[in-house]
Amino acid sequence: MQRTSRYALMIASLGLLAAPPVSAFDGIVEKQRFRLENFTTQGGETIPQVDVGWESYGELNDARDNVILITHFFSGTSHAAGRYSDEDALPGYWDAIIGPGKALDTDRFYIIASDTLVNLNAHDPNVVTTGPATLNPETGEPWGMDFPVVGIRDFVEVQRALLESQGIESLYAVMGASMGALQAIEWASVYPERVERLIPVIGSGATDPWLLATLGTWAAPIRLDERWNEGDYYDAEPPLAGLKEALKLVTLNANHWRWANRTFDRAWADETRDPAQELDARYAIEQALDELAAARAEVADANHLLYLVRANQSFIAGGGDTYQEGLARIEAPTLMLYSERDLVFSSEGVRRTAQLIREAGNEVTLEPLRGDRGHLDGVLAIEQASDTLRAFLE
Repeated sequence: MQRTSRYALMIASLGLLAAPPVSAFDGIVEKQRFRLENFTTQGGETIPQVDVGWESYGELNDARDNVILITHFFSGTSHAAGRYSDEDALPGYWDAIIGPGKALDTDRFYIIASDTLVNLNAHDPNVVTTGPATLNPETGEPWGMDFPVVGIRDFVEVQRALLESQGIESLYAVMGASMGALQAIEWASVYPERVERLIPVIGSGATDPWLLATLGTWAAPIRLDERWNEGDYYDAEPPLAGLKEALKLVTLNANHWRWANRTFDRAWADETRDPAQELDARYAIEQALDELAAARAEVADANHLLYLVRANQSFIAGGGDTYQEGLARIEAPTLMLYSERDLVFSSEGVRRTAQLIREAGNEVTLEPLRGDRGHLDGVLAIEQASDTLRAFLE
């Protein structure tokens, strides 16, 4: 029986968090704060104060026409490239393609990314977001479940306000992975005149029934944790047990069984304890997922995860009755990067999205990303698409 040390497990866990360090974005990145005094959601509810964090790479030109917007994934943040300090162990998640001379060349483009509303990492000091865990300025207490339900379009509208505050009216390109792909597609559907190029990565034009159910399983452990208390836990112990189990599911679904088999095989978590002989002994992959989930739960918020689940479940491109209608409104040339082994957004759904955009008369390029990480290849294997990205951005 092959066995795995605790050190090896932690290295494997870190591999789930970010791509291996490559040459970092030149210079230290500074997180900025953007505030809207009032924001009305697509559901008609008013949020009296919205704060989101943002960061940028490169310089905005005088014409303000060199802007690439990066929209982040479910568990991500605006930290797409670079480091906050020289001591940071890992750069932003797409550092491999963002920087001087890279596919998204910061000598040429002004690249901007923002934290979404209800960002999962609400307790991360490098994240600025507005959601259930933040204070309602009208009550001085955390919003909790009184926070309005928000969707992908609401994320886009906050981004639009951020861009307009900098005098930016159009995008050279919008690019995002997973939930970020949904935001990118929404941008191109709702504001076709503002988006010159569209780059959805590991995402499609609507949340299909399989993903609806998958997202529901992510939410279930939190709702079953008695400490969740219908979302009212901010003056008590948070539902960490449910949150950890939810994050384990997110991580497992975002990967692929090839990765699990190759990395862990049937190794034991403790080389002296055989799971076949002891019910409380475990396998290495179980412990790795537990350790990663515990680390992520330290900065995550359970209610925020529930709100993100609903935002993703409710997504239909363009917000109409059918996603076919929304995709037909897209006018931008489109590059879709995807994984054939994706267990979150199926390759069939990606190809169907590409077909519908093409049927509306747009140029669409489909390019697969190779790897054993499934959905996560859209983050970890993105450098493979560097040449394609360069050509598409010309």
